[in-house]
Amino acid sequence: MYLGRDHLPSKVNWETFSLTNQRIKRAVVHINELDISKFPLLLTRILSKLHLKDERTFSEEEEEKLQSSLSLSDSDLELVIHTLEFILHQAAYHTAKPGVLGQQLQQLEIEDNKVKVIIDAWKNTAADVISKLRQRTIMPKHLEEVNWRLNLQMAQSSKTKMKLPNAMFELAVRDDDSENKEKIRFEMTHDELYTFYNQLETIQKQLDNLG
Repeated sequence: MYLGRDHLPSKVNWETFSLTNQRIKRAVVHINELDISKFPLLLTRILSKLHLKDERTFSEEEEEKLQSSLSLSDSDLELVIHTLEFILHQAAYHTAKPGVLGQQLQQLEIEDNKVKVIIDAWKNTAADVISKLRQRTIMPKHLEEVNWRLNLQMAQSSKTKMKLPNAMFELAVRDDDSENKEKIRFEMTHDELYTFYNQLETIQKQLDNLG
């Protein structure tokens, strides 16, 4: 599978959920054992919620019903859901063609009947899922305000009275999930500011070329 690349936003909490090979194998065992008649409904729900940030795919009450319906423990159900989310996120990130996705699923040793269900669901929803994921920002913070002032700092050497100019910056950024602004303060010397300016010029040219 496409491990290690998560540029699209992910609902999985990677600090608490580590998708190791051992966990993948255990998840695949449970996926292969799922009732084939119930599997499409599970996938449809996961795909419909894949783009929503920090929102559970299923409510606690729904998860309790799923545990009974799918004959899975709480932890095994969580593993199955997170693994399917991971697979579909990676498919979206790589804009995976159905044939390529099918080969990847087979390499994970997912049974053919489950692979077919995943591929069919992906064919029907891929465009919509990818579009919704791309509408979400990669970085959760937005720059809203820039304040600056010039400052003259006396040189530390006692042998000179030279003043060193620098610029003091204050950036106000806001998180998508909060109304609170975070203020970031830093200073730059003339040389640092000039280097930064040149980098911005390069970025602007690349953006113009993309346009």
